[in-house]
This record gives sequence, structure tokens and C-alpha cells, in this order.
Amino acid sequence: MTTHLLFDGRVQIYRRGAALVWQCAARVDGHRFRHSTGEENLERATAFAEEWYLDLRGRVRTGQPLGLPDKPKRPERTFADAADEFIREVRVLAAGSRSPLYIAELEIRLKASILPFFGKLDPSTINRSTIQSYVVKRTEDMQERRGRSPARSTILSDMVVIRQVLKHEEGAGRLPFMPNLSLPYLTLKKKGRRAWFSPEEYEKLYKATRQRIATCPRRGWKSQYEDLHDFVLLMGNTGLRPDEALNAEIRDVQIEQDDATGETILVIDVRGKTGTGFCKSMPGAVHPFRRLRARRLAELEAEHGAKEAAARLATTNLFLRFNREAFNRILREEGLRFDRDGKRRTAYSLRHTYISMRLMEGANIHQIANNCRTSVQMIEEHYASHIKDRLDASAINVRRPKAKKPAAGPRPRAKGTPRRKRSTG
Repeated sequence: MTTHLLFDGRVQIYRRGAALVWQCAARVDGHRFRHSTGEENLERATAFAEEWYLDLRGRVRTGQPLGLPDKPKRPERTFADAADEFIREVRVLAAGSRSPLYIAELEIRLKASILPFFGKLDPSTINRSTIQSYVVKRTEDMQERRGRSPARSTILSDMVVIRQVLKHEEGAGRLPFMPNLSLPYLTLKKKGRRAWFSPEEYEKLYKATRQRIATCPRRGWKSQYEDLHDFVLLMGNTGLRPDEALNAEIRDVQIEQDDATGETILVIDVRGKTGTGFCKSMPGAVHPFRRLRARRLAELEAEHGAKEAAARLATTNLFLRFNREAFNRILREEGLRFDRDGKRRTAYSLRHTYISMRLMEGANIHQIANNCRTSVQMIEEHYASHIKDRLDASAINVRRPKAKKPAAGPRPRAKGTPRRKRSTG
């Protein structure tokens, strides 16, 4: 690039590469200005640059506007400021009622994708159009990085966080009203069952976990395969959530004789996602629990001795760990990792299996909801509508009886009509 200086270097005349026209640039009153001279000749370009620079200096001296573009002002309070205050309050106020993982997930979602888009915006300017632009940008970025669009649940989770920040602003009186953030393409959802194991697949799974105990493909993992086998059986016969099963202690589980059925079952004092509650198991959960209790006792005796082990047993967790790696490997080897709709099966699928099997056997949906610490609505939406045994064919295939034709014979005489006399001739 060729450059010439004027006014002791306060004005530059330059021409880039193969360009024919000269450009001029100068700094006046703290602002950088550039302009095209429109001239190919250096002398005429120099004369134009001198007049242009002196005109700018004259405008500054007389107080005339320089024609600067209006720069957008940073709002007094941005979405990032609101998000910081929201997270600070959540850490304090929700510490006793929500899991630390929940608060950590809020921070991750904000920092990863929400704040880069909304951080500098004024919360009062966020509306449905802004949200839709965010969803488009989020989808395009993920398609570029991973070659696929974000899941519907991912977008809805982001919407929840954004709505919580705006509600915080509304509650503080800094936002006059809560904007409508609903999106036109996320309101309807196809009904689909959650990933579960059919009775045949569930039998195949627990037989595979039992086989791993006998073969034990990895040295030193026999106790882990034993725990995994009992985990599958206990989850499939109780409907516990994975976190509820991992939080359960030996003292939380009692073996009782049920008066209504006459069967031996487990009564579990559950602590987990929804707080505390009780669960009554199927009879198939009793033997896995006895094995687990004996295994925990043997481990404590080996570590602390028989006397101290008996004292520690009650407060020992039922499951010391959940070997997710071994569980997923068994699912892959048995061809059970995905269901027919392509949904990934996890430990949660065992809970879904329990609920679906109970509904298939004709259990009362309200009792199932209470026993699983969930709502009837959730069961109706994700399980009951897909269980064929809940459809009563006798109530569906109803046919209206056909009207019977009158028997052949004389027509009935209308009331008040005189009887016709028979002729004798």
C-alpha cells in the first residue's frame, strides 16, 4: 500500500494494491475519518484531502456536527446483569430445596449458549421474535458443529432458564410485564412412549446380568456384576428412580407380609427427587434385597469386624455404586441399547418398565402414581395411552341393535275407528 502524509502526518493519503483511486484518512476530535478522494492523480487527490481535512477542523471549531454515526448505547441493565443476580439468589434461596446439580446446570446453560446471545440486550426488549432468532442461531450453530439439530427438550430447557431470569426481573419491578415467549413450532408434540423394556427384553436383560456373574469377564468385578444384577431386579420390581435407589440405606427397607395379597414384599422409605415417600415392591424384589444386605454386611465385617459391622449396617447404602459402563456394555452386547424408535435406554428405563408392566397387568393407575411418586397425568401421557391392555374392546366395539320388522297380518285399527261389518252375501 502506497501512503503519503500531509499536515505533519495528521492526514494520510493512500492507495491499496492495484486500486486506481486515492483514499484519505485523518483523526479529528478523537474520531477516525476516512473518505475517497475520487481522484487517480496524486496532486488532485492531495488538494481534495487538504480541503476535506480543513473542513472537518472548521466544523469542530464552529461546533457543527461532524456527521458521526449514532452508536447504540449500552443499556443501563443488561440480561447478563439480571442473570448474575438471579444465579446469586438461587444459590442462597434454593440451596436447601434443590440439588446442587440443578443450580450447576443453570449456570452451564447460561454460560454456554444463552448469555452469548442475550447477554448485552436490555431485558425489556426481549420478546417472541428475539427468542425465535435465538432458536434459529442455536440450531445453526449445533448443525455446524455436530451435524444435527438440538433436541426439543434442549430448546425447552433453555426457554425455562430464560423465563426464570425474566420472571426475576418482573418480580423486582424492573420489568413491567412478562413477555409471551411461546414458539409456534414447539407447542405440539407427538405422543411417544418412553424407552422401556418389554417383558421379553427385560427377561433377556436380567439373564444377561446373571450370566456376567458366572463368567466375570473382568478380574475383580464380580461384586460389581452382582450389585448390577440385583440393581436391575430391584428397579424392575419397585419402580424407583436411579437416584432414589442409590440414596436408599439398609434401614430404609423393611420386609413385610402384605395383608391384602398375602405376599412378602418390601416397604421402602424413599428419599430422592420429589422428597420423601413410600414404595411397596413386587415380591420379586425381596431376594435381591436379602442378597444385597448380606453382601454389605460381609464387606463391613471384612473391613471393621463383626461387632462394628452390625452397628454400621443400618446406615450403609444399599448400592455403593452404579457401574454405568458395565450396564451400557451389556445393553450393547444384547442389542438392547436402543428401542425400536431409536430412543436410548438408560437406568431410568427400568422404572418405565415397572410402570408399563403394572399397567399391562391391570393395576389401578392412581395407586401406581402414588407408589411411584408421580402424577396420574404423567402416567396417562407417557404410559397408559400406549398400553393395549387398557383398551376395553367390549366398550369400544359397541353396535346398535337392528330394529325388528313387524310380523305380517292385519293392520292394527286406529282408536275410535268403527269396526267394518262383514258382508253375508
